[in-house]
Amino acid sequence: MVRSRNGDMHTARTVPLDSHAAATLQYIRTSMEAAVSIAVPGTAGLVMGAVGVSAAVLSSLPGLHPYWLLIWLAAAAIAIVAGAVLLVRPASPGGLTLRGTRARKFALCLLPALFAGAVLTLVHWRSGNLQAIPGTWLLLYGCALIAASVTTTPIVASMGACFVGLGVVTFVLPPSLEIAALGVGFGGLHLLFALLIGRVNHGTEG
Repeated sequence: MVRSRNGDMHTARTVPLDSHAAATLQYIRTSMEAAVSIAVPGTAGLVMGAVGVSAAVLSSLPGLHPYWLLIWLAAAAIAIVAGAVLLVRPASPGGLTLRGTRARKFALCLLPALFAGAVLTLVHWRSGNLQAIPGTWLLLYGCALIAASVTTTPIVASMGACFVGLGVVTFVLPPSLEIAALGVGFGGLHLLFALLIGRVNHGTEG
């Protein structure tokens, strides 16, 4: 209670310190999460999906089918470079810097599964077990995306789960459908989720 100049008693206004502290902590938490979160541009998925569809078409042609592995290896290299460029370009929302903390965390999440895929590809090739390569690629790429979703957005984890499921199914498909499965995954899923990510980013910006 405080006394006014005319002698009346008034209740002093108390500052809700607990609410203020909670709001401050929430602001700090949100800022920290934004500092480590990476906004994946939909254009990266569109380009990678287009590369995947092109590789599927080329490797399905009778004259080029015997070289399907080389075609897909070349497509993978092109897609990785294009995706990385679009991810780190300054115009992309939440774009990465090559020496930033976010880039290191993203790489640590993404690269182990991709490295495992590269090693197993060599193992399958040396043993002549080429029919196991498409399923291996889809499965481990999906695992890489799920791990990378820790530093990106939940929708990336959903895309990774789709790749994992498709990879498991591909192991039991007849060899004649394995190239089609690669096209569905690296072409179709990339394009589908690129559109979904684009809608999410547009809604966030709006």
